[in-house]
Amino acid sequence: MDLQHNARLQAFNTFGIEASAERLGRFSSADELRALLAAPAVKNGPLLILGGGSNILFTQDFHGTVLLNEVPGFAVVEEEEDHVWVKAGAGVAWHTFVLNCVEQGWGGVENLSLIPGKVGAAPMQNIGAYGVEIKDTFDSLEALCIADGEIVLFNKEACAFGYRESFFKRAGKDQFVILSVTFKLNKKPTLNTSYGNIQQELERMGITTPTLRDVSNAVIAIRRSKLPDPTVLGNAGSFFKNPVVPQELVDRITAQHPDMVSYPAGPGHAKLAAGWLIERAGLKGFSRGTHAVHDRQALVLVNRGGATGHELYDLSEHVLRTVKEKFGVELEREVNIL
Repeated sequence: MDLQHNARLQAFNTFGIEASAERLGRFSSADELRALLAAPAVKNGPLLILGGGSNILFTQDFHGTVLLNEVPGFAVVEEEEDHVWVKAGAGVAWHTFVLNCVEQGWGGVENLSLIPGKVGAAPMQNIGAYGVEIKDTFDSLEALCIADGEIVLFNKEACAFGYRESFFKRAGKDQFVILSVTFKLNKKPTLNTSYGNIQQELERMGITTPTLRDVSNAVIAIRRSKLPDPTVLGNAGSFFKNPVVPQELVDRITAQHPDMVSYPAGPGHAKLAAGWLIERAGLKGFSRGTHAVHDRQALVLVNRGGATGHELYDLSEHVLRTVKEKFGVELEREVNIL
């Protein structure tokens, strides 16, 4: 068990923010994690578990221990005529997991191609894109309880999934470390191409009878056309959640902006596109030199090089205030702030 002291974290967050941790360790199994958690320096101080670092903004150094989740694995645990249950280690890159499923012809996660991060973060966030969320294919997960080192099995109900929410972001926050996730995938999949521009992209590619790989490739092409590559331009993907608001507010905004799109979100409520609100507030491409609102996707804040976490946080505050003043809508950050 090795702990690195005064460790730089720039390489472990996709914003590329300069920050440091008092200690940095890695684990690839439950036993390695237990050993790290039992170390006095780790046990008695603040703890942060990091996967791909794709949903975090460091605004200061971390005065505690950062542990990198590198648990491997990809295996079929059950199979029947129409479905297959696949268990993946929490430290596996999410996109690698998706491509492995597509390669095997197992449907359900292809619309989630090219999302950054690792498998372990997927249920924490209930990640979603193009009409699909993790909860649609989720079966169960194994997580280690930090307090006693026991491994607990969580089913879908116990995870309490919501829109970019789960038990692990609310009641169970900082209490468990996800080790593996099992998904129920379809061996005879029905493709979902109706959301966003997937169908248009398939037509542009000249594909009339798409396969899982075709849908995955279309999603990858769309994401690459809109979203910056974090290895080139520091970012954490969508920084803000799409807000759910009362229908009467939607009606007031629509009266002034007939082109605004909304989606039903339960009785008397609708979901709005945060990116549309930010763009119509005049902030798409808004720049403060080292950091900016992305010029192709207003949901994304970018580090052009040299920005601090505080500067990006202040920019997000400016976005929140401006959208609130113009539309009366309160946006919420999707990225975790530390």
